[in-house]
Amino acid sequence: MARGAYPGTVHTAPGPDATAVPKAAGSGAPSAASTTELTGEATEAAGEATETAAITRCLIADDQAMVREGFAAVLDAQPDMKVTGQAADGADAVAQARRLQPDVVLMDVRMPVMDGLEATRRILSAPGQRQAKVLMLTTFDLDDYVYEALRAGASGFLLKDATAAQLVHAVRVVAAGDALLAPSVTRRLIAGFTRQPSATPPPASLASLTARETEVLRLIARGMSNTEISDALVIAEQTTKTHVSRILAKLGLRDRAQAVVLAYESGLITPGG
Repeated sequence: MARGAYPGTVHTAPGPDATAVPKAAGSGAPSAASTTELTGEATEAAGEATETAAITRCLIADDQAMVREGFAAVLDAQPDMKVTGQAADGADAVAQARRLQPDVVLMDVRMPVMDGLEATRRILSAPGQRQAKVLMLTTFDLDDYVYEALRAGASGFLLKDATAAQLVHAVRVVAAGDALLAPSVTRRLIAGFTRQPSATPPPASLASLTARETEVLRLIARGMSNTEISDALVIAEQTTKTHVSRILAKLGLRDRAQAVVLAYESGLITPGG
């Protein structure tokens, strides 16, 4: 588990946005010449891991070989990570996930044979599948996929031209069972719900939440961090962490991303409400 991680955390990568860094012109794939630089940059991020940390097994699914190879070079350079497989399409990703049982799948959205959304659904719903986490690989022109990706069970988003440090941080966050959601992603998610039909009836499990837990869930769905929630409710941050953990446990949710989806789909909160 990453240092300082705890269930239900919204993490942000180094820089102003956890899921978006300035987009370079042309392809988002790291060039062969830059692979050494990326790996060197990730060395600093390796300090987050301890020598005794468990190895996070990663599967990279992307139809661009340079993206797969560049990401693999960065992750394999970390003492607590190992790339166990690479897939060029969604169907291959599903087959390899079933065989290799990875901890984290880095999943491109647009791939031949089967897209990343369907591959994510199949991987996370497969009987007997170890609780793999899916980190979606996205670009600025894929914003419309945010809503469906979260519904499919994705735990976060990473821009394809993210820095090595952001890549390593993102994998550690989702491997720890947390969600990687930035305010910009939350805004796009909310916008997606404004286009959806009326909310479905609230699940019975919502009734198991206390009044304070329900209040915390509403603030989570608004994209607030634990620190912001603590300030808003005038409670200790450790108390907020406890509330978040209990909310996820009571509702049977994988992470904070699923909590946001449930809050909107159940009508607990509404966009702009």
